[in-house]
Amino acid sequence: MKATLDKAFGYQNNAMALPVASVDRAVSFYEQTLGFRIVSRSDTPHKTVVLARDAVQMALVESGGDPSQDGCAFHVTGLDALLDEFKVYGISKGAGEIGIEDHGGTTFRVFYVIAPDGLCYWFGEKQ
Repeated sequence: MKATLDKAFGYQNNAMALPVASVDRAVSFYEQTLGFRIVSRSDTPHKTVVLARDAVQMALVESGGDPSQDGCAFHVTGLDALLDEFKVYGISKGAGEIGIEDHGGTTFRVFYVIAPDGLCYWFGEKQ
């Protein structure tokens, strides 16, 4: 089964404004390791790149924000396949074993990835 990202939820309520120190340094990780593609770039009001994969979009922004305090939650179809895909591309920081979490009465199988820029990503599949 091919893994897909179905929905994105920014931890600070905005997946389209994820802070990074350098868009140019960060973008290769998202393309080469997480499988995103560049949709657009902008320099105003801040340097920004919009990335997409499957049914989701998110944006990395040089806004001066703290990446260690932000990230996204992704609802996924095919969580095991996604973790296997990420491991092939060398994800080691934060990508551990799949765990179980309950959110609002819904059970998810989940794993986390911490990007080199410090953003944290939650990948979960409803059970």
